[in-house]
Amino acid sequence: MTASGETAIAAKSDERRAAGVACGAHALHDGYTDLIYVLLPIWQSEFGLGFAALGLMKTVFSGTLAGFQIPSGLLAERFGAPLVLALGTALAGFGYCLAGLSNGVMWLVASLFVAGLGASTQHPLASTLIAHAFSGARSRAALGTYNFAGDIGKMSVPAAASLLFVVLPWREAVALLGGIGIVAAIVIFIVMPRYRDEHLPAKTEAAARGSRTSGYGFPLLLSIGVIDSATRMAFLTFLPFVLTAKGASLPTVGLALTLVFAGGAAGKLVCAWIGARIGTVATVWLTETVTALGIVALLPLSLEASLILLPIVGIALNGTSSVLYGSVPDLVTPAKRQRAFGIFYTGTIGAGAVSPAIYGLLGDAVGVTSALVVVAAVVLLTLPITLVLRPALVTATES
Repeated sequence: MTASGETAIAAKSDERRAAGVACGAHALHDGYTDLIYVLLPIWQSEFGLGFAALGLMKTVFSGTLAGFQIPSGLLAERFGAPLVLALGTALAGFGYCLAGLSNGVMWLVASLFVAGLGASTQHPLASTLIAHAFSGARSRAALGTYNFAGDIGKMSVPAAASLLFVVLPWREAVALLGGIGIVAAIVIFIVMPRYRDEHLPAKTEAAARGSRTSGYGFPLLLSIGVIDSATRMAFLTFLPFVLTAKGASLPTVGLALTLVFAGGAAGKLVCAWIGARIGTVATVWLTETVTALGIVALLPLSLEASLILLPIVGIALNGTSSVLYGSVPDLVTPAKRQRAFGIFYTGTIGAGAVSPAIYGLLGDAVGVTSALVVVAAVVLLTLPITLVLRPALVTATES
């Protein structure tokens, strides 16, 4: 076999390994992130927590995840992405092992901080791994698969937890799920391909196109993403309690969340397809309107009818984020896109981290039902912002 043939085979092998590691890490870390929603009612019952305290639990995890993404990238530059991603995955799993040993609220807070610290490594390092392994149109397709893998984790890990709760006490079940992360970390470190940093020159034509984009477009897009993420996390925080009030058991709550996440996974694909045909602004109006109406409609429905509606809500709930993420490259110059994506991830995840605590206070003050009506109203604030954003998107498209 020629040297070029051996190089091609090695490159294909690296692509498969990179895709496997990135998608597997994304599924596991996103699964850990959304596992908290299944645990909130358990912690409320066991530790006598109010909605504000429960919101704080989610904020600790998500806030740590959001805040340490940029430092994780800096550590990877110094010590290598395989080591940092492997240690982060192990730390995320170890945090859930600690949660299984918890005997009080402060212990839970500490364990969620540890888990969030580990989870902060995944987005910047796994997405960079995909970008290194693939190029051009193949990179976009690979990143789409990578994003979809995260939704698979959101469905499978909470569902697995719900099944484990049937046969095991919650502490042992959570510790078992945490142990999976420690095992996965070893696999990541061994399998993950090693790439040297590459600095590719920006294409002159793309740079010229990007230089004509509007300066206010990206901040407006980010503001829509922040509102969308904050209201999405608030809805997911309150959903288990709405269903419990309708008579849902713990396994049914797990099923309901799985239905939402399944709809969300489909929404990322469906809404990206819709956005390519009718545009970002029209798609955001469609998804956010359906989200608001779906939240309000959920309140008076029976448990059975709610379970039927939840996948539709999930499609709209996650569909907006897919459209917004895909619009980032249109609104910044090529040289600034990597930084823009980092800011967009941090801003949206950070908003999702803070919102459960804020809306938790509202829930304690006015009740879950009224709080969800407020959530639905805030979702609609994105609509006038998209109208202001439209000229920037038109300019970027025509440039």
